[in-house]
Amino acid sequence: MMQKYMETKKEYPDCILFYRLGDFYEMFFDDAITASKELEITLTGKSCGLEERAPMCGVPYHAVDGYLNRLVSRGHKVAICEQVEDPATAKGLVKREVVRVVTPGTILSTQNLDESKNNYIMCIVYIEDRYGLSVADVTTGEYLVSEVENSEKLFDEIYKFSPAEIICNEAFYMSGASLNDLKDRLGIAISALDAAYFDDALCARTLKEHFHVSSLEAIGLDDYNCGMIGAGALLEYLYETQKTSLNHISRLTRYAVGKYMILDNSTRRNLELCETLREKQKRGSLLWVLDKTKTAMGARLLRKYIEQPLIDRTMIEERLEAVKELKNNAISREELREYLSPIYDLERLVGRISYQSANPRDLTALKNSMDMLPPIKYLLEDMKSPLLARLCEELDTLEELCKLVGDAICDEPPLAMKEGGIIREGFNSDVDTLRNAKTEGKDWLTQLEADEREKTGIKNLRVRYNKVFGYYLEVTNSYKELVPDYYTRKQTLANAERYITPELKELEDTILGAEDKLYALEYELYCQVRDSIAKEIVRIQKTAAVVAQIDVLTSLALVAERNNYVCPKINERGTIDIKDGRHPVVEKMIPNDMFICNDTCLDDRKNRVSIITGPNMAGKSTYMRQTALIVLMAQIGSFVPASSANISIVDRIFTRVGASDDLASGQSTFMVEMTEVANILRNATRKSLLILDEIGRGTSTFDGLSIAWAVVEHVSNTKLLGAKTLFATHYHELTELEGKIDNVNNYCIAVKEKGDDIVFLRKIVKGGADKSYGIQVAKLAGVPESVTNRAKEIVEELSHADITSRIKDIAVAGQETKQKTKRLDEVDLAQMSLFDTVKDDDVLKELKELDISNLTPIDAMNTLYQLQNKLKNRW
Repeated sequence: MMQKYMETKKEYPDCILFYRLGDFYEMFFDDAITASKELEITLTGKSCGLEERAPMCGVPYHAVDGYLNRLVSRGHKVAICEQVEDPATAKGLVKREVVRVVTPGTILSTQNLDESKNNYIMCIVYIEDRYGLSVADVTTGEYLVSEVENSEKLFDEIYKFSPAEIICNEAFYMSGASLNDLKDRLGIAISALDAAYFDDALCARTLKEHFHVSSLEAIGLDDYNCGMIGAGALLEYLYETQKTSLNHISRLTRYAVGKYMILDNSTRRNLELCETLREKQKRGSLLWVLDKTKTAMGARLLRKYIEQPLIDRTMIEERLEAVKELKNNAISREELREYLSPIYDLERLVGRISYQSANPRDLTALKNSMDMLPPIKYLLEDMKSPLLARLCEELDTLEELCKLVGDAICDEPPLAMKEGGIIREGFNSDVDTLRNAKTEGKDWLTQLEADEREKTGIKNLRVRYNKVFGYYLEVTNSYKELVPDYYTRKQTLANAERYITPELKELEDTILGAEDKLYALEYELYCQVRDSIAKEIVRIQKTAAVVAQIDVLTSLALVAERNNYVCPKINERGTIDIKDGRHPVVEKMIPNDMFICNDTCLDDRKNRVSIITGPNMAGKSTYMRQTALIVLMAQIGSFVPASSANISIVDRIFTRVGASDDLASGQSTFMVEMTEVANILRNATRKSLLILDEIGRGTSTFDGLSIAWAVVEHVSNTKLLGAKTLFATHYHELTELEGKIDNVNNYCIAVKEKGDDIVFLRKIVKGGADKSYGIQVAKLAGVPESVTNRAKEIVEELSHADITSRIKDIAVAGQETKQKTKRLDEVDLAQMSLFDTVKDDDVLKELKELDISNLTPIDAMNTLYQLQNKLKNRW
């Protein structure tokens, strides 16, 4: 047995081998040592012909899923080696084979997966400065392919799908991509495959054979060489690990990255789309607000909607019209939701059917789900919007499959497939006979005994049984002359004879083999039903997709009604006009409807950039995030929290919010900030929406102000970028840009002062703030009074440094030198000079004329700082 174990282990050296021995999966040698630590189970030993006992540990087969999940979640692969023949009939060693390799991206157990999220596996191939990528979810059969031309777009896709596992070619693994970040921060298991997986001919052949086509053109990959290799390698890997036909992977969808709004990882985190920034919880995210879905399929689809907003106006308006109709037809909507509620996860059910791992209760769940389809279709027939009408037409009610399962499978079958109790009475006459034989055998024997006594007149005739002779009729010698001719002698005793009759022999065969035969026949019939359903997987998947869309649309309609959302108008003129906008999450967290509404007006003309000033905690970040979320909600086809909204389609939303460092990779807070700014300025377009908060706060005042100023000039300049931008800052000097740059406007958060205290009014008003109220905010936060009082004294001294007048000079100089300013993506922002070079003689002259006797210490320090910067050509 150990020799066979070692032979199998050689075939799967990178896996922990679960070797089936009786009721346990056992592991040996290094696998046992690793598993015992990871699973916290006892490490023992086993004699196996070596000088020392082999390290060994094991887990019970009936509880294997939990152990598998723990190993796989830690990045291990597990090969499942099963007994593939009946130990009772096997001669010698029971034959064993690896039936499946479980990896982080191929977990099937529903108990170990979040039903509201897909569990993706991604394949990346890097060839000649181009990336092919393919993504699959083996639990649902989803299978996608695309190509991207640079690593930035590739990582956007990785963050979008958040795969549990990435497989790649050696070229990508060695390309210098930030794989450690993916492994450590996102917990993605990454491994490079052998070059043979990425052979062009093998990949093409694998795809054509799987989809039963003669050319790649038939599946849309004739001009997609890099993507084709990624898709083929992924499919080949799944064949090797899953060891099944993968019939539920019935369609390969080619998608273009530019079909959806692009959201980088920073934007996803800052806007808290699907989880909160700190706790990583669903509660407090946009998904939490919008998700009122009734099915697991709908929950997963809504998550995709949020992560992939549309940029096609027709598709957006089609969704909005469907949501509007459902919102206005509350009775029909609630009826639909009632019928959706009992529907199980059809996508993952058919996945288990394809894997032949579906148990009888899965089929009952499928039948109960299909029962709901006719009434859903009936309700949709009254809907007028194009999308709902199309969904009604596409909805297959699967009535013949529902009838098959209903006729064949009991209402409450057991989980086990080979222990009987599955097939409904009346479906198969042989099952009924065997089941009756098992339960009514005694009655049949009693009846036979009575009938034979009456026929023969033998009053003491008995039907008896033993293990050697089975069932027989026993007649004492005193009645031997009454034994009829059709009795066949079986055994002679001293005072009696034992006989068998054809009828008794038939009953014996029926009763003695009834249980085993019943279980075997029920399992055979169950497999036939399951296989019949497997032939219709494509139909079920299409129906599941329709049900998911209906679920999402009804959820969005319900949320719109409950939260008083309005239908946004969609335009392509570049105008974002929001009246009384609200933050969809914050308003749900604030009691008693205390959220303060605010307007937003951005366009491609006079209102391109809004500079927003005001104290901390006043609501600047909330206001900017709510604008981004309203735009995003509109582009997923949702109603929005406002009294009215006219939303221009944006191709990307960028956010630079908050301060965080990345010390593990050697990046300070300011470096992280500048890296994100660089990414935004390089990749944003005129159709993008930029949310920039506190740019330049991570460095010295003058450097930070210079950077913030230059960024505003860059994003507002249509020749350089010209993107719609909300720019929050504490640099009040930036308010001087209004009037100097045509499309920059000042806004601030209204604050009411009461002596030394302040009240945040949370209202955005026109104009700029003249101070930050930092000391008052510190006081509100509980900073000791001695500190805040001293801070006031220092502020008064610093105010003598006439920074504001200098900034006004800068504004004038900035206009004169605008033509000389280089693009920000070609220079270091911190080194950008807004002014002409200052001569050393000028500095010497100013130094000679300085009246030192009338300078305060703080004035002296400020003057020295300014003179030094002049010498460095930075001021």
